[in-house]
Amino acid sequence: MLAARPYVHPRLDDAAALERLEPGGTELLLDRARRALRHEVDLLGSGSVVLPDPIDWHQDFKTGHRWPPEFHRRIDYNNFDRPSDVKVPWELSRLQWALPLGQAWLLTKDDAYAAAARALLESWIEANPYGASVNWACTMEPALRILSWTWLFHACADAPSWRDPRFRSRFIETLYLHGDFVARNLERADVNGNHYTADAAGLVYAGLFFGPIGRAARWARNGWRILLGELSRQVFPDGVDYEASIAYHRLVLELFAYPALYRMRLDLPVDAAYRDRLAQMARFTAAYTRQDGSVPLWGDADDARALPLGVQALNDHRYLIGMIAVGCGAADLTDCFAGPRDEVAWALGMDAALRLPARAKAPPSTSSAFPDGGFYVLRSADHHVFIDCGPLGLAGRGGHGHNDLLSFEAVLHGAHLVTDCGAYLYSASPSERNRFRSTACHNTPQIDGEELNRFVGPQLLWVLHNDAAHEPLLWSVDERRSVFEGRHNGYARMNRPWLVRRRFELDSCVGRLTITDIFEGEGEHEVSVPWHFAPGVEATLAADVPGEGTEGAVDMLVGSQRFELRWRSDSLWRASLVPGRISPSYGVVLPTSSLRLTRRGTARSLHTTLALLAPQYGAPA
Repeated sequence: MLAARPYVHPRLDDAAALERLEPGGTELLLDRARRALRHEVDLLGSGSVVLPDPIDWHQDFKTGHRWPPEFHRRIDYNNFDRPSDVKVPWELSRLQWALPLGQAWLLTKDDAYAAAARALLESWIEANPYGASVNWACTMEPALRILSWTWLFHACADAPSWRDPRFRSRFIETLYLHGDFVARNLERADVNGNHYTADAAGLVYAGLFFGPIGRAARWARNGWRILLGELSRQVFPDGVDYEASIAYHRLVLELFAYPALYRMRLDLPVDAAYRDRLAQMARFTAAYTRQDGSVPLWGDADDARALPLGVQALNDHRYLIGMIAVGCGAADLTDCFAGPRDEVAWALGMDAALRLPARAKAPPSTSSAFPDGGFYVLRSADHHVFIDCGPLGLAGRGGHGHNDLLSFEAVLHGAHLVTDCGAYLYSASPSERNRFRSTACHNTPQIDGEELNRFVGPQLLWVLHNDAAHEPLLWSVDERRSVFEGRHNGYARMNRPWLVRRRFELDSCVGRLTITDIFEGEGEHEVSVPWHFAPGVEATLAADVPGEGTEGAVDMLVGSQRFELRWRSDSLWRASLVPGRISPSYGVVLPTSSLRLTRRGTARSLHTTLALLAPQYGAPA
């Protein structure tokens, strides 16, 4: 009966059609399935690891630490005195890495794949009784498992290895208990974020999956009621998720969108205002996505997804644009879609994916402002500058936001030159967590070594004092130039307070980015202006000539492309190139270099202009 119920995600079983849609994608998918067969995972920066059989579902296999199988409320899963990371068993238990087994069964009808998925589920169920392991310690985890498990059931329900009534009965019973657990343990707070949203999404999926059985209808109603209320609270009218993170914007969009699409599949109402807010979220995704499909490393990132079914790169969010374009009927999103379509096909069907243009289509090339969320994108052709001038994450609590006011990332002529440093780790290393969310790890001026927003405590890893108020001052776009100017008062709490004002100007014709820093206030302070270069940028300090009218420069080589970063000031800045680190995804860190300009002086004396350009174009006078 349950297998016959309508489900939002289609059963794709035409490998040839999928290959035509996304050449090479089928083999990538089958390779992932073959790795899942042998329990080979690559999670949260672990690198490729083959796990033993049976899998230890309670262990952080990166460090060897194991949580005891006991009542979930008694488990201290943060372990700040250890380098262990509870996200490892959680991510392992989400079983998203095993979804390719179901996809491979559909495409090949080789029962070995479905049998392997069944074996993983049986192993997990045996090791994780209801509420009695670390994998129940955070409600978001069973909520996300509901999405994976319902998908695997509908993918594999008619496989020979899934016909055993004893297995099916135990699987369905455990899945129902997941819905019961989520309903009893909602992560509700005075200010909610992606955890509460995930809980609600899991309730909708469980409720619609089970239909008239037991409490399922109540779960579906309650989950949808939560999503209806939280969408307008958590997502600004301009479509920006208020947690101030690009990676979490992607996750939250999935969590709000998939339950809505499920309801529409069952002909249940989803009002226009809800669909419009989803479309606005996808427009923000289109704006922050660069020409090559990559995205800024803004705010926290833990690689989280709701239901990953595509084979695109981890930091490629373009499928969201296509999925919302088709699912919500947003024609303008269809026009700007330029990514791979296989994820859209798995989410909504082959016909839906074929309604989108092929990936050869050019992405949008216009500058965009998102003043509610506080993000501004200067853009033209293959130039892309992403700027933060918005509120602190999670309604001023901090959450997944960083100390990044007036920071930026820059791509010129298709070359990624200046980057955010990413997030790296959470509770596995409180010191690294705080380092990567600090002011110094962002491309924004720092005064006297102080934080834009003060840390509350060394182990309060998702909280910041809401010290810095932002103020956009100018937004101007014409055919040649895009200009943004803003300021903040993060250092107004000092004994001799200063304001920081910054102006960005992108000359679209020549691909030159000019940044002017202006400080306002009394007294003298030590100022540091960091520029973190993207991995692959070879930077050389070319000049540092002291004196009035100082000029300095950094030569930058990216492949065969050459760029220069020049600065001009009336004061004596000390310039140095220092080693840096960039985290492109959770648990992964890469070496790079950073420029640091430092100077002590008065606000008036530290007015500075920097220009980033290809060397054939001159810097402004």
